[in-house]
Amino acid sequence: MEPAVDYWEFFAGEARRAGAPLYEKLSLAVGGDEVLRQFATAVRAGQPPANILFGAVHFLLLQGAEHPLRNFYRNLGGTAQGDPVPVFRDFVRRHREELAPIMASRVTNTNEVARSALLAPAFRVVAQEAGEPLHLIEIGPSAGFNLAWDRYSVRYHRNGAVFPCELADADLTIDCALRGDKTPPHGRAPQVASRIGLERSPVDLADPGQRDWLRALVWPDQIDRFARLDKAIAAALRSPRPIRAGDALALLPEALAAAPEHEAVCVYHSLVLYQFSDEMREAFAAMLLMASLRRPVWRVSLESTLKGECPLLIYSYRDGSRTKRQLARCNSHGEWIEWLA
Repeated sequence: MEPAVDYWEFFAGEARRAGAPLYEKLSLAVGGDEVLRQFATAVRAGQPPANILFGAVHFLLLQGAEHPLRNFYRNLGGTAQGDPVPVFRDFVRRHREELAPIMASRVTNTNEVARSALLAPAFRVVAQEAGEPLHLIEIGPSAGFNLAWDRYSVRYHRNGAVFPCELADADLTIDCALRGDKTPPHGRAPQVASRIGLERSPVDLADPGQRDWLRALVWPDQIDRFARLDKAIAAALRSPRPIRAGDALALLPEALAAAPEHEAVCVYHSLVLYQFSDEMREAFAAMLLMASLRRPVWRVSLESTLKGECPLLIYSYRDGSRTKRQLARCNSHGEWIEWLA
């Protein structure tokens, strides 16, 4: 189905809030251009047209496509200050035959490692309430960077004060601003006994093309994200993440049943459920309720809303019933967190 213009206005708002002026301008242009809007519908079912169209264009540039559009991509050294829209239109027109198969086959494997700074406090809450060690199951982990959340140092900042969660041999360091007057749980990471990711389209980081696709999904104005991504890729290549390929909902019952009795089960996901249909969301919730008849199950959710918000939620499933509460408000790329709990 062709996305409405409002979709492109929404994505432009997301780009504006994220400090990504290039994609803000291009989103508004696509939304108002019948030819570009129609071309953007040629994506794999369930995939967001903006991310895939812009990712495909970015991918070709990363692969070496020579075109004046490169001058508008900061991560490629571009410094152009003019209007990128006519140049973007020309690039798409010239490269339609190369872009079309990318758009029809690729998925949004965005795997922002800075989200670990948002997830980590939630896992500390689970450990406080459910005990340790944890048995973690990530839905849609992509390359699995956030499966290794406890391998990163995190520094939370507020008005010059730093609240560290640091490791001597950390794979990388994430800086996250604190909003509001509350501080999220920090310090020692809870013990993780086992972890597994369930992913329909896992990323093979040994493949340079798949590494470039991950880079292509990062917004060109956000230079710091590229440096974090490259460090996360290097760490994952040194120590591959445990990911099981297949439909997450089909794999979830077995993953839940495999958790030893002495481990606290926690299912989590970040910026994934927008790819789920209503029926899939209902099936997901039903599986957790069913599993809770045998033992308590915890769930951590970090998902964007249509209003552009990104709440950090925690669910507790016990004896076939569910409780839910919000822990924090967040930036979806991990730039800041406002702790509420």
